[in-house]
Amino acid sequence: MEFRKKIEELLNEFLDTRKDLFLIDLKFSAGDDITVILDGDNGVTLQDCLDASRAIEFNMDREEHDFSLQVMSAGLSEPLATPRQFNKNLGRDIEVLLTDSSEIEGELSKVDDEKITLVLRYRKPKEVGKGKVDVEEEKEIPYSEIKKALVAIKF
Repeated sequence: MEFRKKIEELLNEFLDTRKDLFLIDLKFSAGDDITVILDGDNGVTLQDCLDASRAIEFNMDREEHDFSLQVMSAGLSEPLATPRQFNKNLGRDIEVLLTDSSEIEGELSKVDDEKITLVLRYRKPKEVGKGKVDVEEEKEIPYSEIKKALVAIKF
């Protein structure tokens, strides 16, 4: 069996045993350096990464094909890529770069298979008189319009 297919098969077998984990990215470099990025409904522990690594390494023969393997969790700097990842972050503020290069930030309130919904909170000038009023509105954003989405980190 081809090397890459074997790695994918072993990884999928592992993920079938761990329904709380899901694959974000699987990368192969020219020198057969393999990077696996996982996420989980309840986060990813070091033990989860070790288990995934062992599921692959213990079933491959390094004498037959030499490779290096890195298994890691999707960190805060990793963009949200799947509806499952968005769902995991419901209630959090996220920053979204749209395909038209505009940016929007809001609280992630709903997720489905086609779109996300953000609650936007801002102040705008009163229509009559001086001062500003608080505004809260919902904005639906289809996945097709999202170029990149990150969890907003607030200090």
